[in-house]
Amino acid sequence: MSRITDTMNKLRTERKSALAIFLTGGDPSISASKNLILAAAKAGADIIEIGIPFSDPLADGPVIQRSFLRAIKAGANVTAILKLVESVRKEIETPIVFMVATTLVINHGVGKFMKDSAKAGVDGIILPDAPPEEADEFIPAARAAGLDTIFLAAPTSTPQRLKSVARLCTGFMYYINVSGVTGDKSATVADVGAQIRKAKKVSKAPVMAGFGVKTPEQAKALSKVADGVIIGSAAVDIVASAKNQSAAPEALARYIRSVRKAMDSH
Repeated sequence: MSRITDTMNKLRTERKSALAIFLTGGDPSISASKNLILAAAKAGADIIEIGIPFSDPLADGPVIQRSFLRAIKAGANVTAILKLVESVRKEIETPIVFMVATTLVINHGVGKFMKDSAKAGVDGIILPDAPPEEADEFIPAARAAGLDTIFLAAPTSTPQRLKSVARLCTGFMYYINVSGVTGDKSATVADVGAQIRKAKKVSKAPVMAGFGVKTPEQAKALSKVADGVIIGSAAVDIVASAKNQSAAPEALARYIRSVRKAMDSH
């Protein structure tokens, strides 16, 4: 059983929802990134999602695009991020998921990328630009390496599409609350509650809701319908807005604690 499944099962037993925090690997630097990941885990993030910077991110809004550019300028690449995870894994047991463009995986070599990720201590892979029907070249390699495969579903997904995504998901399904790019709209339960319930009916894996989650109140409301909540742009924005690198981990931790507290209050 994977670290992700273990964590989700444990939270379900405790009647809690999972909180996943997205951070860009290498933003603002590799060493600062390590401190941020450790701070997030210690503050109550159940899963850490690490975005591997890519110069042409498809579904990422301006906050994450700027973050990717900062990381690339600071020298972040696949090899550097793998080393970052290896270093972080010595200190925490929190599940780590890579969000990575298929181009980067192919450039590294699909089988090699999956093996190297698992060896570094990664638990799952999200390929945001790989629709289920094009995932055949990635899934066997990921499974062979012991990685969970996480795919995206959205309010625009047809029932058939939802089923095909659900079949391929292990670890969790990533349900996109709002169509478009990350961080540009705010999610409300009224908008997505019914769709998340539909996704949960067809998915054996837990359903995590992401995109557009900013406030502790939103996270709390969504956690009542989804198995967990993913926060990306809001977390990355806190890092970017901190007055300096040394202040960023505590600012992020404070935000995560406030979200966790809201999600745990019934």
